[in-house]
Amino acid sequence: MDDHLAVLLPVAAVWVVAAVVADGLPRLDRARALRRRTGWLSALILTGLALTAAVLLTGLQSAGGTPVDRAAGSLALAAVPALVVAVCTLRRVRRLRAGAGAFARAPETPAPHGLRAAAAHPLIGLPLQVTALAAVPAVVSAAGLDLFRGSGATGAAVTVGTLGIAAIGVRHALRHNRLAERAMPAAVSSPRAAGPLHV
Repeated sequence: MDDHLAVLLPVAAVWVVAAVVADGLPRLDRARALRRRTGWLSALILTGLALTAAVLLTGLQSAGGTPVDRAAGSLALAAVPALVVAVCTLRRVRRLRAGAGAFARAPETPAPHGLRAAAAHPLIGLPLQVTALAAVPAVVSAAGLDLFRGSGATGAAVTVGTLGIAAIGVRHALRHNRLAERAMPAAVSSPRAAGPLHV
């Protein structure tokens, strides 16, 4: 196995697993399961951020041509969504875990729709999935498959990637809105008009 690929594989694997775990959060209907899964997700996010930062910082400090330097160059695309994960997603996941912990005293306590709506927020799933999508092409290129060979391949790849990210964002927004509507209190019906008084 190429050293370049050996450096990239664990980073990409952590981000892909984190993206899958985040995508499944809104489907959990028990508060204890939601609390446990957000704990796993926090650990995965911290691991992914630490690995990505370690590769990027080591690549910046090393002379060009080393496997870590090549891996850092491949991960440059994933640096921006990973920064969004560090700034926005991690804080939301911690708040979600604390909220689920308040309901998780009993094992079968249902997760409220408000918590599930918070779990479906686009700023939780979208940055993680974009980071995973940005890390996968680096692994594929390191494995020897050059996806961007040819004159029009780069433009097509950018277009497909942009459309994919937009579709993921729309999916997260629709799911979040659906769960947020369920969390809203039922509309109070107006009292019926009083009938005529009979004297």
